Amino acid sequence: MAHDNNGLRSGSATPLELLRTPPPKERADAARNRAAVLEAAARLFAEQGVEAVSMDQVAAAAGVGKGTLFRRFGDKSGLAAALLDARERVLQEAVLQGPPPLGPGAPAAERLAAFLNAYFDYLTEHLALVRMSETATPGARYRIGAYRFWHRHVAILLAGAPDPDQAAHALLAPLAADHVAALLPELGEQRMRAGLLRLARSME
Repeated sequence: MAHDNNGLRSGSATPLELLRTPPPKERADAARNRAAVLEAAARLFAEQGVEAVSMDQVAAAAGVGKGTLFRRFGDKSGLAAALLDARERVLQEAVLQGPPPLGPGAPAAERLAAFLNAYFDYLTEHLALVRMSETATPGARYRIGAYRFWHRHVAILLAGAPDPDQAAHALLAPLAADHVAALLPELGEQRMRAGLLRLARSME
């Protein structure tokens, strides 16, 4: 399969652009309610911690009915995923069109290291939210649309590996929020980053 530093050249490969998380399309009043809910949730989560905040508190702070909140987001994990959506799109945009080495134009190894560092930054900044969205149900992490984007991007950058798809899953596994939350207090951010980059180099 032909490839270059910017992505796979294959009719069977799903283009990264098609895996991006699309912004929601909705009526103006629904958009206002959504914005109010997300603003209230972000504030309450920052003040009290994700685990301590109830959906009832979010509804009250946003000035919407509980039924509206549950119909729109399902549960707190759905709310967490919605809060992360905009942040994920920023990173996706940087991967697709940003300056190198995170964006196109740098060698694959440099792009991979830049992505791992950028994702680790994103993950540690929003660890409680990502953890909730990834562990809501068994296997939830792998059904999130953003995970498919990250996986395809890493597989593209590991195109020279014997099995790029498997290698991408293996490299993303240490970035599972539950794993990072458990080990970060013991190992610290620097050791976890260094180990991740060593693993990446071993797969190139």
